[in-house]
Amino acid sequence: MRMRQSLAQFEQAFYEESALDRSRREHLATKAQQRSRKRELEKIHKRGSMRFVLLALTLIATAVVVTIAMFETLYMVMG
Repeated sequence: MRMRQSLAQFEQAFYEESALDRSRREHLATKAQQRSRKRELEKIHKRGSMRFVLLALTLIATAVVVTIAMFETLYMVMG
């Protein structure tokens, strides 16, 4: 009788431990997915910021080139 009770206790402890391990693994997997998603969002944000800066520089450069060309043309026409 004592052996059966001991075996039942071992089985119960095993089931509890396996349930804890399963929940721990699920928690770790969820955390890993969250970290991965956060890194991906940061990368997208950084890429978007870089594109915005490039667009702003392109617009400024275009304005400068057009202004210089306009004054050069005006100088040729007036001179």
